[in-house]
Amino acid sequence: MNVKANLTQAQQAYVRLRSDILSCRIKPGAKIRINDIAKDFGVSIGAVREALSSLVAENMATTSAQKGFRVPEVSPKDLLDLTNARLIIEEQCLREAIENHSLDWESELVASFHRLKQIPETDPADDGVLNDQWSVAHFKFHDALVSACPNTWLLKLRLNLYEQTERYRYISIPLRADERDVALEHQNIFDATIARKADLAVVFMREHLLLTSKIIIDSPMLEKLQNGE
Repeated sequence: MNVKANLTQAQQAYVRLRSDILSCRIKPGAKIRINDIAKDFGVSIGAVREALSSLVAENMATTSAQKGFRVPEVSPKDLLDLTNARLIIEEQCLREAIENHSLDWESELVASFHRLKQIPETDPADDGVLNDQWSVAHFKFHDALVSACPNTWLLKLRLNLYEQTERYRYISIPLRADERDVALEHQNIFDATIARKADLAVVFMREHLLLTSKIIIDSPMLEKLQNGE
């Protein structure tokens, strides 16, 4: 009975910690204070440690004997490296998905895009905060784009890279109101993909990813987060 309770607490701690890290509520480079987290979440210290072990395995947290658990830092170089790696993997996954197209894939893609269009990107109560429901729909849309790719190893790599860039997307939300039309970017990617125009779909995907990277790197917000502000 206690084991089951501890596992449940660990899962709860994992979900909340992961959300706080991705949304930068726990700032990049910050120390994760296990006792404080356990108290705030209403879970055991062991549950928090178990959750952190899972997050370390996903590169969502770091650990060392001297510094304990910390949130990974952000930097222009890290973002560029992530973006460049993602460009390579996303292109291959997208091309293979289009080549391996099916009616089920098209239906899933249409449904995920329709849902994404219905949800506001920012929180209705605060347009400087990413809407969590939109974030889920956004993930499902990008996942649906490549879901017909038959190479499971490529898909695993792509998922890992996507998740690593989540923190940067949260950073970009307050910066881009006048600099881009995300809905149009998604529309272009969808239209080219559903029409099975692989070359065009890849071009739109590259533009989509590179613009996010450029907006963040050109802004002062990344430097503030690097400095712990």
